[in-house]
Formats: sequence, C-alpha cells, structure tokens
Amino acid sequence: MPGNQESRHRSGCPVAVSLERFGDRWSLLIIRDLMVRGFRTFKEFQDSGEGIATNILADRLKSLEAAQIICAEADENDGRKTNYRLTEKGIDLAPVLLELLVWAARHEATGLSCAFVGRMANNRHEVLTEVRRRWKERDATPFLPKPDGGRRANAARPLAKP
Repeated sequence: MPGNQESRHRSGCPVAVSLERFGDRWSLLIIRDLMVRGFRTFKEFQDSGEGIATNILADRLKSLEAAQIICAEADENDGRKTNYRLTEKGIDLAPVLLELLVWAARHEATGLSCAFVGRMANNRHEVLTEVRRRWKERDATPFLPKPDGGRRANAARPLAKP
C-alpha cells in the first residue's frame, strides 16, 4: 500500500512515518477543519481562532497537498479562489481524529460538551459514516460545533471513563 512519495523516512515505524506526514499541530488542525468544520479556504483556516500565522498556514497546506492528504481546486463560482478538500487518503484519517477528540474529552477539559462527545464515542461507526458521506457529497455543513477553547468558566470537564 505504499505511495510513490519519497521512500526515505527516519524510521520504518508506521507511527513515525504517519507523524512525518501529518503529525504537527497545524496540519492536524487543518485536517480537522476540512473534515468536521466545513472549512475550504485559506481565509477560513486563518480565521479559525487557532492563531496560525499566514506563512505557517501556507506551508502546511503545501505540505499536506504534497503528501496527497489534501488537494487544491479552483472555486466553482470564482476561479481566482482556491478551495481545499481532503483526498481519499485524507478522509481515511477520520478515525484518527475521532479518537483524538474522544481521548482529549476523556482526559482534559475541552470546549465541547461532554454529552456531545460521549454520544460520538458511543456511536463511532455512525459518526465516521456521516463524516465520510459528507466528504463524498461535498457537504460543507459543520459536523462539530465550534468549541470555545475551554475559555469559559464552565468548560466541559473530562469525560468519565466507561
């Protein structure tokens, strides 16, 4: 199943290879925003509230495109605008992001409701099916509510372990 991309990696460990492709904070947040927030444009990523610098954003978009995790497409209504989209390789990261979300909600205070994340954790297959359906149909409707980043006084506490 290896792709035709550069075959030299620091190690042959699949986790290390994965981290080389998409393992930094900004790349994962871009993938998240494409997958569950419905973001498509440079401006949407820039205005996401994460505080990514424009040069870092441009670099990560370029790296993710080179890794064939995302692709750039001309906007249907305005060919001067570029929209980004996950590739098949990119949407295959949905289970990884879901598990990161559930892990964080279980072990850290987050900006998402514990009940919401709990429903996702208990219905993983349905969540992943819906995320993939939206990707196939190019449905940009946000799947996740925008969290407040835990800034409010009553931020969601970690989920209780099942």
